[in-house]
Amino acid sequence: MVQAKLTSKGQVTIPLEVRQALGLEAGSKIDFIRSADGRIVLEVVRTSVASLQGVLRRDGGDSLSVEAMNDAVQDEALARMARSDSEDHS
Repeated sequence: MVQAKLTSKGQVTIPLEVRQALGLEAGSKIDFIRSADGRIVLEVVRTSVASLQGVLRRDGGDSLSVEAMNDAVQDEALARMARSDSEDHS
């Protein structure tokens, strides 16, 4: 049996053998799931490229080019700067 200790900040260091068994690395995400019998089960969140397919797709629209995205970001940044400047002078 492997144990871990909870710190005063609510943090737990997962023991090395558990990290290795689960394939955990720094930045890995873990879900805490309560089972029907009240136990808490740890499940590693596995994010695959396939699971991200369509995340950025717009419904009913064409894909945006990188240039179009950059233009939109620049336009929004300029609009925010203009609003900020006008609020500062109010």
